[in-house]
Amino acid sequence: MTDVQYPEMRMSVIDALESFADPDYQRRVWINRQFPHANFYDDLDLNVSILYDDCVVVPDPRSRIGTVLVDGPEVDRLIELDQVLDPMISRLGNASDSTYLGDSEWPLVVTAARAALAAMRDI
Repeated sequence: MTDVQYPEMRMSVIDALESFADPDYQRRVWINRQFPHANFYDDLDLNVSILYDDCVVVPDPRSRIGTVLVDGPEVDRLIELDQVLDPMISRLGNASDSTYLGDSEWPLVVTAARAALAAMRDI
């Protein structure tokens, strides 16, 4: 495991990125509510909260180096994710998950999340 002060938070970020990176999962779980087991819940808002509020790895991932993140490509990839996700959040606000997933810019979020996830796993 990567040497950071809060490895559990790092795992939460990785889990959120996995959700953002997988459109099939998003449709199955976020839209159709087909949860993998009892007492499980996941949606877009939860994952946004993990990145922006709980772990605060965006919009300024550099501030989390050493605590949640490792300096390097993962920081750059999270900045890129924020550059596509934040404007969408500003534009769509509290719209439904299906509205986000149906937006023409959602594939950019998925691509950026995949790149951030790959960078975090490549440590």
